[in-house]
Order: sequence, then C-alpha cells, then structure tokens
Amino acid sequence: MTTPTATPSPAAPPAWLTTGWNHVWLPYAQMQTTPLPLPVVRTTGSEIHLADGRILIDGIASWWTACHGYNHPHIIQSVAAQLEAMPHIMFGGLAHEPAYRLATRLAALLPDPLDRVFFTDSGSVAVEVAMKIAVQSRLNRGQPDRTKFLAFHGGYHGDTFATMAICDPEEGMHSLFAGMLPPHIIAPLPRDPASRATFNDLVERHHHELAGIVVEPLVQGAGGMIFNDAATLRHLRAIADHYGLTLIFDEIFTGFGRTGTLFAHQQTGVTPDIVTLSKALTGGTSPLAATIVSRDLYDAFLSDSPAHALMHGPTFMANPLGCAAANAALDLFETQPRLAQAATIAATLRTELAPCRTIPGVTDVRVMGAIGVVELDHIENPAALRQDFIERGVWVRPFRNIVYLTPALTISDEQLRLLCRVVGEGLRKGSFLKKRTKKLL
Repeated sequence: MTTPTATPSPAAPPAWLTTGWNHVWLPYAQMQTTPLPLPVVRTTGSEIHLADGRILIDGIASWWTACHGYNHPHIIQSVAAQLEAMPHIMFGGLAHEPAYRLATRLAALLPDPLDRVFFTDSGSVAVEVAMKIAVQSRLNRGQPDRTKFLAFHGGYHGDTFATMAICDPEEGMHSLFAGMLPPHIIAPLPRDPASRATFNDLVERHHHELAGIVVEPLVQGAGGMIFNDAATLRHLRAIADHYGLTLIFDEIFTGFGRTGTLFAHQQTGVTPDIVTLSKALTGGTSPLAATIVSRDLYDAFLSDSPAHALMHGPTFMANPLGCAAANAALDLFETQPRLAQAATIAATLRTELAPCRTIPGVTDVRVMGAIGVVELDHIENPAALRQDFIERGVWVRPFRNIVYLTPALTISDEQLRLLCRVVGEGLRKGSFLKKRTKKLL
C-alpha cells in the first residue's frame, strides 16, 4: 500500500484541466461558484493519485461502484480481452456471449421467479424500465388506469424525469421540476404500527390507480443513508400482494455486498417482482445496469400483437465491455471473501466511528454492512469539510447533513481506520460550521 499523503503541496493545475474547464459541465454543481475539481491521473486499490503527486484514500469508492477496489487485475484483463475481440455490437437482432452469460448468472443469483434480465446503461434508466414494465404489464392486461407508483420520503431513484417523480419531493435537487413531473404517491415508510395503519389507509384509497411500489431495501442511499428493516419490507410485500401491485426493489446502491449480503433483500425474506442493479455491477469499471423481472411480469408481454412488446432499447444496451467487466466482478464474489470483508468493515466502522457520537452537532452514528454514517444536525459548509478531509489525505464527500463511508470491500484495515480517524478529526475541527467562501477547493 502506498502511504497516503497530503504532500507535496497542491501545485498549479494541469493545462488540460484549466483549458477544459471552459467546456465541461459538472454534476450537482453551481458552475459560477464551484472551484476546480481535483485532477486525477491514476487509481489503484483504494487510492486516488492526483496530478500533483498527492495520494488520497477513497472512502466512497466512486459513488459506491468500485466494490473490488480500482484497477482490479482480473476485471482489467477481462475487459482488455473483450476490447480486443469486440468492444461493442448492437443488441437488436444480434447476440454476444458476455451478455447471455451475465444474464444467466444474475438470474441464478436472484430468487425464483426473477429470471428475465433487461440490460441498460445507467441506474436511472434501469428504474425507468422497471416502471415502464410495471405500467405496460397492466396495459397489456386491460388495466389502463393503474399508472401511478407509491414511493417514499427519503427515497432517491435517479435524475431522469420518471425517476425524479418518485424521489422524495422535499429533496432539493428536483423541486424546480415539480410542475412538470407526473404525480405519484410519496409516503413515509411504514416502520411501526401507527405508520403502517396510516400507510394501509393510503393504499386503500389509491390502489385502483397504482401500478407498483418502489423502494430501496434496507438503506435509502442518496436520500440520506436512511436505514429501514426487514419488517417494513415484509409489510410492503404483503400490501403489494393484497392489492396486486408490482413491488420494485431498487438495489442500485444496496446490491453487491454493500449491506453485508450480496443483495439487501436476502436479509429480509422478501422477494420483489423486479430488482434493479447498477453501480457495483461492473466493479466500477464501466456503465451497465440491469432490470431483472419475474416470470409473471415477463409473460404479460408475450402476445401475437407487436403492441404488447416492450419498446425500449438503449443504443449501448448490453455493451460487451460492460458485460465482460460484470462477469469478472461476479467471478470475484465467487472466488474472493467479499462478504466476509464487508462484515469486517462493518465491525471496524462500528468501533472506529463510535467516538463521533460525542462530537457537538452529531445526532447519530449508524452502520450497516460496509456503510458507515455520521449524521449531524446540519453542515453549514460541506466544501470546507471536504477540503479538510483532502488535506488529511482522504477523499470523503459529505452531503446535506451526513458524512458517510462506503469504501471498497477490499480496503485495508489501515486505510479504513485512517478514514474513520480523519472523519472524527475533521468534525471535531468544526470547519463544517463555518460560512462558505469561494476560495475553498
């Protein structure tokens, strides 16, 4: 392992960054005030190597994707071989082995009757396809009025129009578009007897217009790393069964070991009707997503009528490079102790983050699998806090009122303890309470 370092001091940014800055539009950023991003020249394991020679330990695995660490040789070799043989071929009317093998493997990993895989190229699109399947299955069966979804406060499912419409409406990123989004039912999760009674009444009033329920099982990720439990999900399954609703589990964040099992629903005893996967599917190597559907839903599209077909097909659907990466990533779950590593990470996070409970402003510290969360009553200046972390040699990206760690499952014990220590030191320093300035990197 290369020792993380905050030296040498930040150098002048490379020319490609300053020149390209005039043409790039960054995600989730006010471009008038946001500073230059950190120029990265190399990654390896859990390390981010910057252009000026600094090395940061990555605490969030590039938005949770790099579950096996960066540049894993098995994934790299598999992608390189596929690149030489066939980087891409259209999936309409043509077939290639990596996609068909991946679909077979995913179906085998998921519980019966989830056995049909529709490939896309991003998590948002995977959820949109799930919604489209739920609605069209109703249309194909003569139920044209059931076109709405029930989703939850604290939920996040993507930034496209259909997925924005089922995110938490109080979540600030999407509020500008409220008047353009189709209306759905957004409710509190039914976590206890009182909220379940309220929830049941809500579904009773609206079930005639509902196609399905969409939920992130066990952890609502980008909505605030909010945990839920098996009892809540079992209640959703019972309600879905009672009213004939399609139950969709969005496992784009929770899938592939993040919560301690390969998939979060394996801890719940609940089998959904649709599962969506992305992010860590390829080990953070390339874009790929999958919507896995039950046999009954798939059968609703079988007909002599072309109008009953699912008319959806992204250009790079089932891209061979992505499928090769995903097959290699699954190999590693089969041959390496990834779930045991997630359990070890969980134990370390519980021990090492526990002292954060005594820091003024901290309201909760929680851990599930390879997810560690420190929640504060507020973060006045996330940029200052992020900069403080960078200066201490780690990459951690606070948002809203939380600081979270979602490291690679392969992170070393030394690196993980460093991350936890830096989080505690940064919060004790209190820079997150200072007013924003335009000079922070």
